[in-house]
Amino acid sequence: MSVSTAPVTVSRGLEGVVVAETSICDVNGQLGTYRYRQYDAIELAERLGLEEVWHLLFFGSLPTRQELDQFLGQLRSLRQLPYQLSGPVIRAAAAGAGDPMHAVRSATSLLAQTMDFGPATESDPQELRKQTIQISALLPTLVAAVHRLRNGLQPIDPDPALPQAANFLYMLDGRVPPASNARKLEQYMIITADHGMGAATFAARVITSTGADVGSAVTGALGAFAGPLHGGAPSRVLDMLDSIGARDRVDPYLRDLISQGGRVMGFGHRVYKTRDPRALMLQRLVEELGCERLEFARHVELRALELLAELKPASRLCTNVEFYAALLLEEVGIPRELFTATFAAGRIAGWSAHILEQAAENRLIRPSTLFLGSDLERVPQGGRSQP
Repeated sequence: MSVSTAPVTVSRGLEGVVVAETSICDVNGQLGTYRYRQYDAIELAERLGLEEVWHLLFFGSLPTRQELDQFLGQLRSLRQLPYQLSGPVIRAAAAGAGDPMHAVRSATSLLAQTMDFGPATESDPQELRKQTIQISALLPTLVAAVHRLRNGLQPIDPDPALPQAANFLYMLDGRVPPASNARKLEQYMIITADHGMGAATFAARVITSTGADVGSAVTGALGAFAGPLHGGAPSRVLDMLDSIGARDRVDPYLRDLISQGGRVMGFGHRVYKTRDPRALMLQRLVEELGCERLEFARHVELRALELLAELKPASRLCTNVEFYAALLLEEVGIPRELFTATFAAGRIAGWSAHILEQAAENRLIRPSTLFLGSDLERVPQGGRSQP
């Protein structure tokens, strides 16, 4: 006999469900704005450097000159991979074909093991912040090392003279990048450093809520981020542009894709009901870089918006961050297969801030489910196999 219960409304995908209180990031999907703490995120990217924004996320305030110098020194001193991870260990993590994010995730787990991080909810807050800063400083180095090893090259040690974004580009090919490329990547990493309770951020908070260590939380976030519906989307924008190929194929390709229920990569967002503000800024940055794909990409964007409005009028699908992020990352020299890992190398600061916030006032995250199975039955004596 089933037990009578009051009606329960299930919000699939937890849409509209508030799961935490936060002072880190606020996204207003109706107005198309978002902020980090008390500052507009786009203004931060226009006016400040990456390390200043990371300080805001980690400490809750923008740094003074002295605090920034100390923070820069701390980050640069923590970039070198520990010796326990060098040689056969990182080579084993980097081995194999497929998405490099799998290798980065595995290498991050091994890295965390060498750090011997303790339970997040039992650690001293200052020590926990130090751990999150350490893993944030190391992740770009790890991404670059994995990428080079997968391509038969030796990893390049970080350059302590370079800021975070420029150093990441340097570690990929051994060349100090043009200042314009480094700055554009830095701005991209700023505007994507956090974005509310995305799937990976939620995963990091869930894992932290269990008392697990920082490394486990970051590894779980990387696993969630690898999905094509989350951090794995930018590279698929270029795949789509390549598949279209020419202007006379744009309409047939998009009409067929939309009519068959396919996803037009770079359009639509779970939160925004207007154009993603990050897309607006990235479009401007790509224009400043003089991207060769830009004219064709803008034509695809225009026709995609028009066809989505025509064929899916109720969906209100607008350009999102991935569309122009793909163009920018390609233009500054990031290999396509490394787009998601590069995204993660910037988002690590946001994940870290959420780990710190969750640990500070923790309650184990344990949602409920609505059971849809059959009515309860008695178990037969001797089992069904008995005559």
